[in-house]
Amino acid sequence: MEMNAPIGSTPLDGKAGAVVGKPLDRAEGPLKVTGRAPYAYEYEGEGETAYGYVVQASIGKGRLTSIDTAAAERAPGVLLVMTWKNAPRLQPKSQKSIPELQSDAIDYYGQAVALVVAESFEQARAAAYLVKADYAREPAAHDLRDAIATARIPTGRGPADTQVGDFAGAFASAPVKVDVAYTTPHQMHAMMEPHATMAQWRGDKLILHTSNQMLNDGQQSVGATFGIPPEDVRMVSRYIGGGFGNKLAVYPDAILSAMAARQLTGRRVKTAFTRQQLFHLTSHRSQTQQRVRIGTDRDGKILAIGHEAWSANLPGDDFYESAASQTRTLYAGANRMTAHRLATINLPKAASMRAPGEAVGLLALECAMDELAERLAIDPIELRVRNEPAEDPEKHIPYSSRHLVPCMRAGAERFGWNRRKPRPGQVRDGPWLVGMGMAAATRGNSIRPSQARVTLGPDGVMTVRMAMTDIGTGSYTILTQIAAEMLGLPIDKVKVLMGDTDFPKASGSGGSFGANSAGSALYDACMNLRAQLARGAGVDPAQAHFAGGLISQDGGPSRTLVSLVGPGGMSADGQIDPGAMARQYSQQSYGAHFAEVGVDADTCEIRLRRMLGVFTIGRVLNEKTARSQMIGGMAFGIGAALMEDAVVDPRFGYFVNHDLAEYHVPVDADIGELDAVFLPELDDKASPLKAKGAGELGICGAGAAVANAVYNACGVRIRDYPLTLDKVMKGLA
Repeated sequence: MEMNAPIGSTPLDGKAGAVVGKPLDRAEGPLKVTGRAPYAYEYEGEGETAYGYVVQASIGKGRLTSIDTAAAERAPGVLLVMTWKNAPRLQPKSQKSIPELQSDAIDYYGQAVALVVAESFEQARAAAYLVKADYAREPAAHDLRDAIATARIPTGRGPADTQVGDFAGAFASAPVKVDVAYTTPHQMHAMMEPHATMAQWRGDKLILHTSNQMLNDGQQSVGATFGIPPEDVRMVSRYIGGGFGNKLAVYPDAILSAMAARQLTGRRVKTAFTRQQLFHLTSHRSQTQQRVRIGTDRDGKILAIGHEAWSANLPGDDFYESAASQTRTLYAGANRMTAHRLATINLPKAASMRAPGEAVGLLALECAMDELAERLAIDPIELRVRNEPAEDPEKHIPYSSRHLVPCMRAGAERFGWNRRKPRPGQVRDGPWLVGMGMAAATRGNSIRPSQARVTLGPDGVMTVRMAMTDIGTGSYTILTQIAAEMLGLPIDKVKVLMGDTDFPKASGSGGSFGANSAGSALYDACMNLRAQLARGAGVDPAQAHFAGGLISQDGGPSRTLVSLVGPGGMSADGQIDPGAMARQYSQQSYGAHFAEVGVDADTCEIRLRRMLGVFTIGRVLNEKTARSQMIGGMAFGIGAALMEDAVVDPRFGYFVNHDLAEYHVPVDADIGELDAVFLPELDDKASPLKAKGAGELGICGAGAAVANAVYNACGVRIRDYPLTLDKVMKGLA
């Protein structure tokens, strides 16, 4: 099916005791807590296992002049030492192909220069330290600030720039204006499970048990790299220990393992990155420089709004941090401008990290709005209300649904916003200066093409199959709930199988599109199965009722579903495609963040005391997993505001703090009282589920609310993230 019109009434609507939406425990929870859910590195295959360990480049740019593997090859247990000299030839690098060890060129510090394969992980690691590499260094830029003069207009992800009206003229003549620059640092995904792959060849077919969020995309990429049909690549990722975007692509663990397994005939090869290796062998969020300009009349009505963002990536990579994207739709204003520029530097690949674009863009925009509210002497919420758009201000199309103002109003009442003192530094609690801040949250909603197959067996169990993934977000659970609701089955009569490219293609998990895409495909498959069952029962499909494993029609007898499926069971397929609704309506999820912080007047330490997020995400598919996603995202935003900073040594081009001892992310002791609530909403234009994306919304704007609270507490406005105590101290001085 395609979303070409509002969905109308569905079997998910208006049901007493509905399963969808309930805060059910995770379907796979018992497997995980008992250690019976196998992650990528824990899979067992056929034959003997060998273990790989990656040797990394120790320069920021240049060439290998020599690489001596003799000592490593003689080390105990070593089966293979693979370098660019003896590695299998792969397809040249392209949009899909991602070859490894194909030349002596070094593009960034930490790049793979060899893979040592041995009988055990410990033997492979020990031998890896015996590989001796010499290099010829070449000049390189390792910081956005050093390369910004050569930044270009990127072409990889939709329009980089937009222009509506006369921004320059309107801004110049605006009675009240702000013109501020914000910077954000490199950030790391820091998910729990490191990248890992077990590779095995069966003839010309490759099987990868790996940790990957989007299996069908990965299947295409691996096939293109090895020059084999994608259908000859099977990727399996049944359980994933977090990703945050870091596992959207295929990384060297998969490619190198497959290369080695091809050379070691009959062996399966496992390669896992250490935590330290992750920082250079995988991706990160690029640092940004942003300039926000907003001009208003004296009542706070926006006359001109402009947002420019600079980020950086490797040579030849066109991914950029779309930090101005939310500014195109969040607030009204007749004269508008957004622009993105991409510089070239020699650091590991920059790519999607949770809420790419909005996560860092709102750190700038929502603080600029706070600065504007102070300049106008208007409450920050009131300023946003005065600039609530009636339609998408750039596309000039209606919103599918928009309840930002109710989120702000409800959040203000719950949080006690009326107790906030507008002038900074007015509230003390012993040595602590206490302040409140707020920020709006928004994240685009989308659907990706997905398919699903459902089979109702003679035992009354319905099995769902799709190549969807669960990265800890609750996919297994919400898909179970949808299937149970659609067929009127108990939860324990639904079995969800996914994480395998042998199943129907699915969107995978990322971009907050996973639940809506996979869930909508499942909805369509269930609708088709309902129709088959209704016809078998002699019932009008539009009038059929499914409950308790029975089908009936008003005023008529009921029949068991089992009696209709036969000994071989009954199957149906479904699929979803975006359709016209994605073009005819501007679709976003919304929210409002409220934060209270304390700033120690002597040490300048910042402590989050409490935080609230109020959100609208269409239909909530599972109250418990959705709330978990929101508070997790909020914690992510707190980290971005207060501590996360991947520091680059500009001399050598490497991340200095490349482990979780030095790269700081929030822990329980950093988080005060944290809560997330949802306002009721159904969006009949967003999907057949009437749901919208949720996962990344929690981070969007969260850090800005914290930064605005810090300013309200102590009067120090920090525009260079993260907000550390030395910056507060400097401001107070």
